[in-house]
Amino acid sequence: MSDAVSFLNDLPRFSGEQDAAFKPGLERMEALLEAMGNPHDDLRAVHVAGTNGKGSVASMTAAIATAAGLRTGLHTSPQLRHLTDLMRIDGKPISTDWLDDAVDRYRTAFDEIAPSFFEATVALSFRSFADEGVDLAVVEVGLGGRLDGTNVLQPAVSVITSIDLEHTNLLGDTLDAIAREKAGIIKPETPVVTGVTQPEALAAIREVAAENDAPLHVLDEEVSIAVRRSGIRGGVLDLQTPLRRLSNLQVALPGAHQHRNAALAVRAAELVLPEAAYDAPLRTGLADVRTLAGLRGRLEVVADDPLVVADVAHNPSSLAATLAAVTTGLQEESDGTWSGTLWVALGLLQDKDLTGIVQELSRCDAETLRVIPLRLDSDRARPADDIATACREAGLPVDDPARPAEAVTAFRNAAGPGDALLANGSHAVVAPLLSATASA
Repeated sequence: MSDAVSFLNDLPRFSGEQDAAFKPGLERMEALLEAMGNPHDDLRAVHVAGTNGKGSVASMTAAIATAAGLRTGLHTSPQLRHLTDLMRIDGKPISTDWLDDAVDRYRTAFDEIAPSFFEATVALSFRSFADEGVDLAVVEVGLGGRLDGTNVLQPAVSVITSIDLEHTNLLGDTLDAIAREKAGIIKPETPVVTGVTQPEALAAIREVAAENDAPLHVLDEEVSIAVRRSGIRGGVLDLQTPLRRLSNLQVALPGAHQHRNAALAVRAAELVLPEAAYDAPLRTGLADVRTLAGLRGRLEVVADDPLVVADVAHNPSSLAATLAAVTTGLQEESDGTWSGTLWVALGLLQDKDLTGIVQELSRCDAETLRVIPLRLDSDRARPADDIATACREAGLPVDDPARPAEAVTAFRNAAGPGDALLANGSHAVVAPLLSATASA
């Protein structure tokens, strides 16, 4: 591990309520960026917030831009396997040599300003994008929006994917309050695209947009989606936008929720990229998002026979979408005859809603579900025994706790015909799972 990576990893990280790393406000971020020469001022950007889907929408938007021939920076979080995963250009992580040099170059500023890990890595992303002369930067919000460290941007378009109850101790305990925090990324006279559907949340976004004279584009008012095919390996859609009809659009990311995310990315691209006047970048970007944006762990099939799927879903609503996508996809791929068991290898960090997640799992047929609680290599991980207890209390079949690689082995040794493994709950689950399946 390089000195720069070690230094950054030692910075405080947000891990839940009462965490010292969560210090709302943009003062540290602004000071750090000023010390770095305000690289964000030179970026043409797409800024993406939301409860769920923001990483996928950001990645699909970036993939479309790359497919259009633009040099495209992408900042998402958290990382999967290496810190440089957070900051990618045309789908490739920045070099560790650049990171080492940048941390050394700005070490005095880091020491004096004392940013969090998130603030430091966002600032480094902006600096790397400026240094590399990207044509477009696509930036995912970390937490909330209004006071998030990324909200120093003056983007060309803002995107709010969805709203649900999350981090209520920090963002508010109503949809209206959370929507207003997310809508804090809206800038004066700057277009906004949203996939939000709840009347309460959408009304809040409309109000903030109106206060900023920001043109608001509501997905369900502007785009129609017709699903031709949807399986565990992706889908085929027809989209009708205000500018075009896209028939037989291949979407690499599976699940009904990704249909909407794809439509949001298309609409954002139409508003910010002149190159999106042509259909080809839209088609290529959505079909090849994993390569063009470096996106991993979104309902990703990482092994076959038996089937192993990795997903980073880590809250009740995202898990519900993931479970629906997997079970529906398995049924469709078997012509409606799937009768196997879905093994769920579940690992969570301490700030995640274990009760709500177990409730979503309990909606599945217990006779076709089997849970493996995961032990994660993270000091922020929730104990696997806590997950096991909560699942048993909900009446779910539970296997012995295991590490991700051990869970894959246990599944492969015991899987019956048609069985599938879904490993999810955290990026800390997906990263070792990818390594375990790659080496198998």
